[in-house]
Amino acid sequence: MGIRDFDERGGATRRELLKLAAAGVSGLSLSGWMGRLAAQAAGEKRRGKSCILLWMDGGPSHVDTFDPKPEAPQSVRGDLGAIPTSVPGIQVGERFPRLARLMQHAAILRSMSTPEADHGRARIAMHTGFRPGAGGISYPGLGSTVAAEIGQPEAPLPNFVVTGSPLNKYDVLRDPGFRGPRYQPLVLEDLSRGLENSRSAVADDAFDRRVKLLEQVEARFVQEVRAPAAEAHHAGLDSALRLMRSGQSEAFNLGAETRAARDAYGDHDFGRGCLLARRLVEAGVAFVEVYLSNWDSHERKVAEGTRDLMTQVDMGASALVGDLRSRGLLDTTLIIWMGEFGRTPRLNQAGGRDHYAKAWTTLLIGGGIRGGRVVGSTDAQGAEVTERPISTNDFMATVCSLLGIDFRKQVMTPGGRPIRMVEKGEQLIHELIP
Repeated sequence: MGIRDFDERGGATRRELLKLAAAGVSGLSLSGWMGRLAAQAAGEKRRGKSCILLWMDGGPSHVDTFDPKPEAPQSVRGDLGAIPTSVPGIQVGERFPRLARLMQHAAILRSMSTPEADHGRARIAMHTGFRPGAGGISYPGLGSTVAAEIGQPEAPLPNFVVTGSPLNKYDVLRDPGFRGPRYQPLVLEDLSRGLENSRSAVADDAFDRRVKLLEQVEARFVQEVRAPAAEAHHAGLDSALRLMRSGQSEAFNLGAETRAARDAYGDHDFGRGCLLARRLVEAGVAFVEVYLSNWDSHERKVAEGTRDLMTQVDMGASALVGDLRSRGLLDTTLIIWMGEFGRTPRLNQAGGRDHYAKAWTTLLIGGGIRGGRVVGSTDAQGAEVTERPISTNDFMATVCSLLGIDFRKQVMTPGGRPIRMVEKGEQLIHELIP
């Protein structure tokens, strides 16, 4: 029976079948959702740890955020001051009053020192843990690694979700590398539209008939082509259909939250992304990445614009921490706040700050870490690491360890080459690990 035959008997056109093949996916191929799935009861949640990466695209200034230098000259500290936190002796930038009250749950890593100061290369390095092009290998990002190692392959929901606006420019950050397309993320660029095409527009029996035909077409194609991409597409279609049948797509519906809950996160895409991250983690998703762009502050006008970004972070991230804590999920959810590098401590002639990877800051919250502490330090102007330099592989190994992932494990590439999860030479940040 061909597609035309089915059209005459059951009413499904070729166009409708193509729409069905894309069901549940916005801006991403079905092959990017998940691996091969098996049946799972609706509502069953993933057990274990989760990770939420709050990615500050463009590189935020460490001096203006979580490594303030109130005693430094104004040419270094700029116009922003420092405020105390809930932990005596720890100060943060004045634009983070809400997060300051939650510092007992956080650890500030003030001694990041990494080799890449170019946006593109640094984005890849800080997502994968490897310098771009090292060994001629395409390395998986942290989200793909987490999805592969601690995600549930049989869950109806995807194990890796990305939300934010600059994604169309940075396709490399969606690339699962040698992990393969089963561990590519589900990308949501417009949260106001939710998860589109995730519900059938026809009755269940008609939907099932159409699905049966589509599965027959897919199976025949996979059998004839026998290519990894074809098999991944088939598995992705299966995952989309299981999600549609499970009813768990409701996790993407921010409208299910009260107005007060939505307002707490802020009326901006970053806040909505944080709220979605909380809903997805609560539903069992292993890794969620929330993007906030426009931190590339070379000029004074752009630098001043980052103050609004700081307020967005303060609102969204603090509401996220509070919600996870009240739901008993903070200890099992590691929140990472970071960009690809920092900014120069001294203001440039245009009143902004340039790229700076020599000394910068990241922030970890929850996930069972030993909170209420600062790890490492920089000098009085934030220009040099003076205590406990943290490399890219130190950072990645520690994050993996906190999530229960064996960072020393070797993973086989499709070509049969064993690749260590984290590049050798790492030094765990033991100050964070209970």
